[in-house]
Amino acid sequence: MVNGLKASEVGFAIVLILLGSIVEGFGYGLSLGTKWPYTRNIVVLMVRGDPEAAHRVVATLVGLVALALVILAPTVTTISGLILIVVTALFGMGTLYVLAGRAPAFVHGTHGLLAYGVFLIYLTGLAYPGLNFWTYLGAMGALHALLLAVFLGGMTTGQRGFGTAIGAFVQPKKASQWTIAAHITAGLLLVATLGYMMPAYPIAFYLAVGQFAVGFLLFHAVSLKPKDPGIMVAFHQSMVLLMALAIVLVWR
Repeated sequence: MVNGLKASEVGFAIVLILLGSIVEGFGYGLSLGTKWPYTRNIVVLMVRGDPEAAHRVVATLVGLVALALVILAPTVTTISGLILIVVTALFGMGTLYVLAGRAPAFVHGTHGLLAYGVFLIYLTGLAYPGLNFWTYLGAMGALHALLLAVFLGGMTTGQRGFGTAIGAFVQPKKASQWTIAAHITAGLLLVATLGYMMPAYPIAFYLAVGQFAVGFLLFHAVSLKPKDPGIMVAFHQSMVLLMALAIVLVWR
């Protein structure tokens, strides 16, 4: 039962991250306003196709499963996972105020970073029972580079604001352009890190290289339709999830 719940948590975490990218990609970030965590008829809104409503419902499931795991198997991993979920949820509330222009982009970046922390803690707990996640994370340089890129990706979204284009540039001139320049630099660092570690993580390396093409297409999608750049946001995020899986599951 415990392993089944951990597997469910990994699946829910993936769905939750992808729903977050769909919320961004199709302009639903403030579809429920800044009310959090629930609003009237949230399940009805979810059934009608509001991904922000679905995002919050799935987040609730993640929290409930995490609580069940702590009750059934109280370990450092399960307790840490529950704490991470609570903190992630609080920063999730903060992202609404980032989009509304009333909180700094750092909040958005931290929310994304913590969401991946939730995903990784249950993934490693399932793949490597008994492993101390924090010790593992501290030793994994490849994950450090990936998580830095994730954080700066969230910062990029938060810094440009809701429905605002970053704008083409050669030399950054405004905060959103400096942030995406930092995000691109983090992406290059990820490629360099995975390349240096070859042949340890070949799949993750090639995904990281391919991600640059996806990121370029996403940048143009945001420029053309800043309020709803579309499915490229979710595709970009799915590549990151695949990289994380490729790094964790080939670790020896």
